[in-house]
Amino acid sequence: MKVFDYARPRTIAEAIAAAAEPGSVYLAAGTNLLDLMKGGIARPDRLVDITRLPGLDRIERLPDGGIRIGALVRNADLAQNPDFARTYPAVAEALLSGASAQLRNAATVGGNLLQRTRCGYFHDVASACNKRNPGSGCAARDGENRLHAVLGWSEACIATHPSDFCVPLVALDAVVEIEGRSGQREIAIEDLHRLPGHTPELENSLEPGDLIVAIRLPAEAAAFSAHARYLKLRERTSYAFAVVSAAAALDIEGGRIRHARIALGGVAPKPWRARAAEDALTGSVADEPAFLRAAEAALADARPSGDNAFKIELAKRIVLRALVLAAAGTPERLPALPASPFSSAPGVHHAA
Repeated sequence: MKVFDYARPRTIAEAIAAAAEPGSVYLAAGTNLLDLMKGGIARPDRLVDITRLPGLDRIERLPDGGIRIGALVRNADLAQNPDFARTYPAVAEALLSGASAQLRNAATVGGNLLQRTRCGYFHDVASACNKRNPGSGCAARDGENRLHAVLGWSEACIATHPSDFCVPLVALDAVVEIEGRSGQREIAIEDLHRLPGHTPELENSLEPGDLIVAIRLPAEAAAFSAHARYLKLRERTSYAFAVVSAAAALDIEGGRIRHARIALGGVAPKPWRARAAEDALTGSVADEPAFLRAAEAALADARPSGDNAFKIELAKRIVLRALVLAAAGTPERLPALPASPFSSAPGVHHAA
């Protein structure tokens, strides 16, 4: 591992100033970053430790009915929060589908948004990877690529985004709050991650020094709480990333779908919002023929990036299954695990 400097700022302003220096990166739980550093994939000059910054570990119910989640809230604490799990069940389900219980107890929601791809060629410093080393090529194009992207990929990169958490967030129009050198701003989660194009090394819309301070779910997302599911297919039941996944959320009245939200994971370089599928469902009877049409629409633009044509059919089936489960109704869900022993298990606060 490369030798690095370490800074522990006391305020957000100090953190931004430190992280804006070339070669600096933020450190929270480090569940992804430290692995990348050990493997020589990430080689920062300085780690800026944000774990003690005040005010970033709270879950707040907002006056308009939405919810604000501080970037340092632990994955397990958020998933196990009863109010959150009842209001946003697909998001809680996605969090509990990710990694292991030990990692969920440590990992933060802000870090979850920015985790790096698990493409084997990205993690092998001896392989060509445009994301890790721009201009070197993409070894995955002619290599082992059965788990790679079928939507949004380019000749420069066919890697997929690994997050479960991001998939229902994209479907529910979540917003990221950012503080940086130019002040405060907001960006939709759907716009946070970039498609590779010719510059796969540019993975997101953040600028040097930008710090994600919170994630906000709008009040409108609560309208889907009775019919929302997240479904993930993986090659082994635990510890694995999605081969394909889907978040489905329906607002049903009188047997008809008033509004639908659908997003996919494991199929693209970013969490993939299936707007054509949503449009196909709006006004339809909530039945399997309608869900089949939506699944076809969701993958209409998909194409193999290698030996992975099977993922297109598999993704259609998981969209269909997620919609069927969502239409049947969200199961009564309370936190299934004890509170994390490694954090203060934040409760819901009401913002003034």
